[in-house]
Amino acid sequence: MKIRFEKREKKPSKLLIFLASLLSVLIALVFLGFIILSLGDNPLTAYWQLVSWGLGTVPGLIQSLVSMMPLLFTSLGVLIAFKMKLWNIGAEGQFQMGAFAATWGALYLFPHLTNPWFFIPLLMMLGMVAGAFWGFLPGVMRAYLGVNEILSTLMLNYVAIYWVNYLTYGPWKGPHSYNFPVTAQFPQSAIFPQYGVGGLNLGIFISIGMAFFVLYLVRYTKFGFHLNIAGDNLRVGEYAGINVKKMIILVMVMGGAISGLGGMAEMSGVLFRLQPNFSPGYGYTAVIIAWLARLDPIATIIVSFFFGVLLVGSQQLQLFMQIPSSLVNAFNGILLFSLLASEIFLHYKIKWVRS
Repeated sequence: MKIRFEKREKKPSKLLIFLASLLSVLIALVFLGFIILSLGDNPLTAYWQLVSWGLGTVPGLIQSLVSMMPLLFTSLGVLIAFKMKLWNIGAEGQFQMGAFAATWGALYLFPHLTNPWFFIPLLMMLGMVAGAFWGFLPGVMRAYLGVNEILSTLMLNYVAIYWVNYLTYGPWKGPHSYNFPVTAQFPQSAIFPQYGVGGLNLGIFISIGMAFFVLYLVRYTKFGFHLNIAGDNLRVGEYAGINVKKMIILVMVMGGAISGLGGMAEMSGVLFRLQPNFSPGYGYTAVIIAWLARLDPIATIIVSFFFGVLLVGSQQLQLFMQIPSSLVNAFNGILLFSLLASEIFLHYKIKWVRS
């Protein structure tokens, strides 16, 4: 006997897709529970610590929203590419380059600008241009050289990360940083408006607005129509008169620009200075978020908030139960495998056949 996969004739219903996503999360939680048990702790207590602070308190809720912001930006950046079956794994690098460009503009290009109504939009443009350029490179290589975008975007992540590390450890190290690898702080005119305490800032609302913009773009515009056709089949897109090479580059550029804007928002809204390892892997988590949201921009808001709660909760785990916060990364990895498995069962039937 051997196993054979046969493609299903009908596309899965929205209810079935939702149930598959929910089952993926439950499976990941079960495996996470076994890991917690192996550490000698109670999984139910750990689960409560994961969500109680981020959802049950006002400061925790604000922290969850702040953590949601970079996740939402990077998730939307990869979502656009995934719609066209382009596997952009480079949101992390595009996010880092957006942060680099914003820091460059705030501290070195325009350090004397004092009007935030002009300065902040200028930094947003710089962040988007830097992220777009980091998406343009693998886009061109894929369109004209046939280079696999998974490899090119993944490798460019490391280039961006080490570039930021070089600057913060070297020429951009702040004069009053007490020898810590951080830049000088942004001027007040380059910082997003803050609302109350806890880090609630304008960038959170910009990220939510970006989700609705992406929704309009992919559903109600000519670009979105071409995106969906080319995403179903590139050759069909070519026969329909779509310039597929141009679309590949445009999609990668747009995704990079959105992720780059996220990097700028993290600098101007949360950190106010560039430092090494300022991202705990937002761009990589974005891949899981986009798939769990099934490439729906509005669902991406909800899933990004859920992962923001997990990030905040992981700090509580480390503080009160001495469980490593990296446990959330293990959950992310298990969840990704669960999602991939659900994709197989959603689109293929498994049959046992005689040899």
